[in-house]
Amino acid sequence: MKIKQYRAADMRQALRLVKEAQGPDAVILSSRRIAGGVEIVAAVDYDCEAPQAPVQAASQAWEARSDARAEVRAGACANPREADVQALHRGAPAAADVMDEFRDDSRDDFRDDFRAEIAAGEGAGVDVNEELRNLRRMLETQLATLAWNDLSRRAPIQTELLKQLSVLGIAHDLAGELVSQLPSRLELAEAYRLALALMARRIEVVPERWVESGGIVAMVGATGVGKTTLLAKLAARWVMRHGPRELALVTTDSVRIGAQEQLHTLGRLLGVPAYAIDGPAELPELLDHLGSKRLVLIDTAGLSQRDPRLGNELDLLARAGDRLETALVISAAAQAGAIEEAVAQFAAARPVSCTLTKLDEAASLGGALSMLMRSGLPLAYLSDGQRVPEDLHPARAHRLIARAVELSRSAGASADEDLLSRRFGAVAHALA
Repeated sequence: MKIKQYRAADMRQALRLVKEAQGPDAVILSSRRIAGGVEIVAAVDYDCEAPQAPVQAASQAWEARSDARAEVRAGACANPREADVQALHRGAPAAADVMDEFRDDSRDDFRDDFRAEIAAGEGAGVDVNEELRNLRRMLETQLATLAWNDLSRRAPIQTELLKQLSVLGIAHDLAGELVSQLPSRLELAEAYRLALALMARRIEVVPERWVESGGIVAMVGATGVGKTTLLAKLAARWVMRHGPRELALVTTDSVRIGAQEQLHTLGRLLGVPAYAIDGPAELPELLDHLGSKRLVLIDTAGLSQRDPRLGNELDLLARAGDRLETALVISAAAQAGAIEEAVAQFAAARPVSCTLTKLDEAASLGGALSMLMRSGLPLAYLSDGQRVPEDLHPARAHRLIARAVELSRSAGASADEDLLSRRFGAVAHALA
């Protein structure tokens, strides 16, 4: 009988050394951990009542155990220990039987190694719920792609219209509504013109009544949307038509540096009185004092739609007087999501109309058009520059849409097919 000791960095290497030196008929007499690796004592021509593990079977067992570790790391089962055992028995049942015949110290070594690997697997396990959500998203994407491809084959005109409305930046749900309202047998150019006409009908506009008949108007909106510039344009138009006597300017902005001085400067240029107060809580008393004025224009502090003070400020403004109207000022250059959020957050002020500013800075008007169609908020003015009062125009829905089409063409915008299939998958089902 030939007995020999082998040392290696891990059990796999040690078994390989035994197999190379003594052949597949060698048996493992003992194994233990040592500093820097493991130690195996193996023998050949060994005969005993209690059979030991041949090297080939032990190698297979070790490889099967390594496969089990891989399954544990991949999170194949919510219970890593169960995954470990199941993978071992699925991969090498004979090897599992052989391992049971190892000596106690060898079996303990394997058990300790298993526990270490399992602990690592538990830390890196994949959340089953997250995996299911990922699979659901993948399935929805595939179904949307199939629905879009089917619609492209059966209704190419409708598909092309959805593409063109997407290029304009129209929200996908609104685009689907518009296309669904069109007659089925139309040429593409005619269908596109009709879709634009339907958009214009859904945008409500109000006449230029403040400059004509006066009122008490407070400009509300987020920081930097152009409220003060809009107020200056309206004030200048009033003075040009009616003179300065029946006009008053008010600012409640005590936050922005120079805001009050800016309004006083405008008042001196136009020859009209300008008043600065610390907030909307002081408005009722001031408005009583200005009861003889036909037009009172109020500039409010610009607050972010996420500012915690916004709700209280808007509530005070809404209760400042029965004659007071609020006008929401929105930057057309803002992203579609920011526009929708601003409309939702400033709804507490109960605006009666809105004005789109900074049209000259916008790369797309789809977000503004979608907001106007979805919210039903009337549009009063369009502002497209800094000149006072030239760059202010009464709202016209068809002109706004024509400008949106011109912007998309000049930008050379195009629609991505993958994005279209994901965006309009549900719409394609509805149009089927």
